Amino acid sequence: MDTPLTIKETQEGLLKGKFTAVGLVDSYLERINKHNKDLNAFLAVCEEEAYKKAKEVDERIKSLKEKAFTDFPLLGITVSYKDLFLTKGVRTTAGSKVLQDYVPPYSATVVERLEKAGCIMLGKTNCDAWAHGASGENSDFGPTRNPWNKDFVPGGSSSGSAASVAANLTLISTGTDTGGSIRQPANFCGVVGLKPTYGAVSRYGIVAMGSSVDSIGHFSRSVEDSEAIFNVTKGEDGKDGTVKDATFMAPKAKMRLGIPKEYFIRDWIKR
Repeated sequence: MDTPLTIKETQEGLLKGKFTAVGLVDSYLERINKHNKDLNAFLAVCEEEAYKKAKEVDERIKSLKEKAFTDFPLLGITVSYKDLFLTKGVRTTAGSKVLQDYVPPYSATVVERLEKAGCIMLGKTNCDAWAHGASGENSDFGPTRNPWNKDFVPGGSSSGSAASVAANLTLISTGTDTGGSIRQPANFCGVVGLKPTYGAVSRYGIVAMGSSVDSIGHFSRSVEDSEAIFNVTKGEDGKDGTVKDATFMAPKAKMRLGIPKEYFIRDWIKR
């Protein structure tokens, strides 16, 4: 089956019975098995956990109908997690062989919130080791490749996350951004990336690159989807003292942009 490209398409299809959550997982895992060998976007694939969650999703929709999507705003949405995000019972490596056998006893706040909202975890995605890199070439488990051209880099350090969305191996994915690690791979892979203001989303349970500057965000295929994810992940959790409540600025809101003249260096030199 052709997998849907937005949260709305996914949930409407599930509600109308065009496909099931189990069927969605089948399709995504089929694509992962087909393409991941070349892309190296996933470091771990959680088939058993994904099918278990998908069956729960189908049961909720069957019993609650449309109300299921009110109670669980991201019900049935597949997600991959950058391998900096701790996932209880699932290996977390931070892209480094130092942690290749580490299985965390708890999950990051973002993981818990997405799971509670109804997301289906498909697996953990590759990243530059300890988030030190900007190309996706510095993982101890091999480089991630750009889905659009495998000879090109996907950007980093959230390389596997951006590539997994661009290649349609999952609908959404998480990332972290210290100096461009969401924004750059989003651009290189042609997907929507949101790097929220520092302190908008909890860093609890996420391997740090730089605690005082790390921002926790995500990848999707539309701004509307990005807003829906942010509305679930944002806000205080009592575990990260830097977090304050935040509001997503809709694209229709008026914004004033400043563009440094140095960005246009040729014109600047002439002056």
